[in-house]
Amino acid sequence: MDQCEDREEGVPPSKTTLSGEHENQTKAQSSEMEESVHEQPLEMLENLEVEELERFHSYLQDVPVTINKCQLENADKLETRDLMAQTYTNDHVMEVATSILKKMKETLQPCQSKFKSHLKKKYERVVEGISVTLSKNLLNQIYTELYITEGGTAEVNDEHEVRQIETASRKPDRPEITIRQEDLFKASPERDDQIRTVLTKGVAGIGKTVITQKYSLDWAEDKANQDIQFIFPFTFRELNVLNEEKFSLVGLVHHFFTEIEEAGICSLEDFRVVFIFDGLDECRLPLNFHKTTILTDPRKSTSVDVLLINLIRGKLLPSAHLWITTRPAAANQIPHDYVDMVTEVRGFTDPQKEEYFRKRFRDEEQASRIISHIKTSRTLHIMCHIPVFCWITATVLENVLKTREGGELPKTLTEIYIHFLVVQAKVKKVKYDGGDETDPHWSPENRKVIESLGKLAFDQLQKGNLIFYESDLTECGIDIRAASVYSGVFTQIFKEERGLYQDKVFCFIHLTVQEFLAALHVHLTFINSGLNLMEEQQTTSMWSKLFNKSNLQTLQKSAVDKALQSPNGHLDLFLRFLLGLSLQTNQTLLRGLLTQTGSSSQTNQGTVQYIKKKLKRVYKALSSVLGSQCSSMIELDLSYNSLENSELEFLSSGLKNPQY
Repeated sequence: MDQCEDREEGVPPSKTTLSGEHENQTKAQSSEMEESVHEQPLEMLENLEVEELERFHSYLQDVPVTINKCQLENADKLETRDLMAQTYTNDHVMEVATSILKKMKETLQPCQSKFKSHLKKKYERVVEGISVTLSKNLLNQIYTELYITEGGTAEVNDEHEVRQIETASRKPDRPEITIRQEDLFKASPERDDQIRTVLTKGVAGIGKTVITQKYSLDWAEDKANQDIQFIFPFTFRELNVLNEEKFSLVGLVHHFFTEIEEAGICSLEDFRVVFIFDGLDECRLPLNFHKTTILTDPRKSTSVDVLLINLIRGKLLPSAHLWITTRPAAANQIPHDYVDMVTEVRGFTDPQKEEYFRKRFRDEEQASRIISHIKTSRTLHIMCHIPVFCWITATVLENVLKTREGGELPKTLTEIYIHFLVVQAKVKKVKYDGGDETDPHWSPENRKVIESLGKLAFDQLQKGNLIFYESDLTECGIDIRAASVYSGVFTQIFKEERGLYQDKVFCFIHLTVQEFLAALHVHLTFINSGLNLMEEQQTTSMWSKLFNKSNLQTLQKSAVDKALQSPNGHLDLFLRFLLGLSLQTNQTLLRGLLTQTGSSSQTNQGTVQYIKKKLKRVYKALSSVLGSQCSSMIELDLSYNSLENSELEFLSSGLKNPQY
């Protein structure tokens, strides 16, 4: 029996009670009033989330007549109401509840408003594949909804990412569950449990970073997820530079988000928060989930990797929601036991591709021509699942339409990237060097830049690096100041970014750009100097220089061998670019960059025969294992790769011959 009932028992019987009926009526009215008093604070507490209820409990400790802290620990809303009813008079219960809720709102709102303003300013404008030194676009204006599916595993996928895009472009075997980014932590009818940690996979350039920015912006603009009180977006690029620092979780939040520190918020467990960690594949912190100190106190300092591991494990701030993005190859860095839901960003669907190009090209006729052209090339159409490739394609086709009236548009990946390189060289020549549009764009300075970027691309591709720090550039013999110049000039190819500490981070705008420049570097090195970078023992002979046309076949064979030895097809696209660069049409586009050409039909045919021999062995081995006809295996492979639509077109007629 609570204290209110105790006081009720002490009241003497009413003098007007002339019968038991009147006494019962009085008791009934008293009971109704008491129940009403109990219900009112319960209604006030009803909308509180778990974290808010904990804050409510902490404020109860500041009331002159306090409730025992042990009693409040783990008390739910109903138990909290009963404890208040036992401690305070009827009127005081309402007064205390109203006062605390008002104080909670007043404390949170100014900080939340300032914090939202900060996120809005940070994310309302984005760069589309280019450097932050150029003009930015409003995210809400250019944003095209991405296709995100629920399901899958956090297991590693080592397959080349272009292969993954090709696979994803085919119709799924079973219906897929699509999900919008604003609904990530909302339980679906199929799920009974709460979603704490979401892992989102997606190949490079597919839009993972942009959807996290849109999620944060929608919250900051009060458009979605207003039940969340704070969103803390981090990137692993920023966290990497803190490798040797020590922080508490609260200290880390204060370090990146000063508005939280200024508001004096130190109890993150009192709020409903979402932590976003973008780019797990770029993480250079030692995430060892099997051998790490357990940490439960968000105010205790330790290394950043220990903080992250305990946060992901749920030992630290178990009430928080976590959203982690990664490329597929790094997905298994987090044990699946700690992931509640896996989603995959699949990029643009076919209608979304069209929407993107119609937003980019306001001229209806021009947009329709570009969309129609992309549909005629299976390779381009598949690659346009990737938003950043849509941007590259749009940049190239826009330039070609301006400079080649009525001319044929590029269809292959190699052609697209050569044109893209030419566009950037022209921009540099006119905008930065003060030249004229009719001037040769391959100046000695431009050639030097391309040579340096190509070397960096090739060296780092061999190491498997997509993100480069100053030490990586130094190892490749690239001067840091020169790298900054490259990123400021060839802004749409090579990016320089700065984290919280203004540490420089470099990268190419997409994996395929790095692979193209790496192939170009290998090709240029061989043509211009006779050095075969694909051989283990790299030597330059006079004979190579004199007879490099015939020896180009040697380079191509070495590249084929290396690509076949590469695990999971990691050099497939590199090889495709390298072979594509040997075609005369593409070498014509590179005139000025090449000191001489190195292509001949005999060279290409020789490489074709070499590849056919290699594939013949593969098909024979595979068919013997599977008990199938060799010709059936060839047909299966061609239906998968559709070589006739790539720059390996010259291979298709030979490979389709049943005798192979």
